Amino acid sequence: MRKFLLYTSVLALIVVASSCNNELRRIEKSNNFEKKLAYADKLYQKKKYNTAQTLYQDLLQVYKGTEKFEGLYYNYAYCSYYVKDYVQAAFHFKNYLDVFPNSPRAVEIDYMQAYCYYKQSPKVSLDQTNTMKAIAQMQTFINNYPQAEKVPEANLVIELCRRKLELKEFNSAELYYNLGFYKAAGIAFKNLMRSYPDSDKSDSYKIMAIRAYYNYAKNSIEEKQKERYETVVTEYMDFADHYPNSKLKADAEKFYTLAQNNIKSLENEQNKEKSNQ
Repeated sequence: MRKFLLYTSVLALIVVASSCNNELRRIEKSNNFEKKLAYADKLYQKKKYNTAQTLYQDLLQVYKGTEKFEGLYYNYAYCSYYVKDYVQAAFHFKNYLDVFPNSPRAVEIDYMQAYCYYKQSPKVSLDQTNTMKAIAQMQTFINNYPQAEKVPEANLVIELCRRKLELKEFNSAELYYNLGFYKAAGIAFKNLMRSYPDSDKSDSYKIMAIRAYYNYAKNSIEEKQKERYETVVTEYMDFADHYPNSKLKADAEKFYTLAQNNIKSLENEQNKEKSNQ
């Protein structure tokens, strides 16, 4: 009995699916555009976005210039978004704004255009062009609609994008350090601080710059060591000035002390050489 019920259920589903496919094929071939649009809207409401998009695409030229075109194109653009084709979605949202700049939906669509760039933002290790575009587009949205309900969400997207860019820049600086390119690492960590002055990791970037400059001095030829250890001292003084309460202050002081001691040793060696001449 159970097998029979299962069989009849599967058969019923096949019949329904076949009926739906037959109806879709009739609609696609039909020249009744009103019926085709109604069916596309029905599919859209049922979240069958791929099929709805195909029907909407067939109707774009039919309804272009009519009062129904805006609603049709609105759904058409969102179909791309819902099927996760964010490149096409961004294109259609922008095109919507170009065609309907005074639409009541303009604020919503402007946000969605920017949000599509955020959705295209890849993992940290990859090129971040779309991440930067998302920041720029969201900032433009905020500037254009400072009172919009979506402004807090736009600010959050900007913050998330900036964190991703910060992490990418940190990874590059850390790679320089791990490979022993200490001068490049010191410069990279200082640039990281300049780019993200409000970061809660700013003091850790500074200590990494100090560490990098110390190792750069340590591995330099003797004639260059004194001036490079002096750079470590200068960086420490800047650290102490900007982060007096940092938990990393003891580490910074360690490199400061080492640099000072090395400067004194070098000076003593230089004085000995002069006295022996």
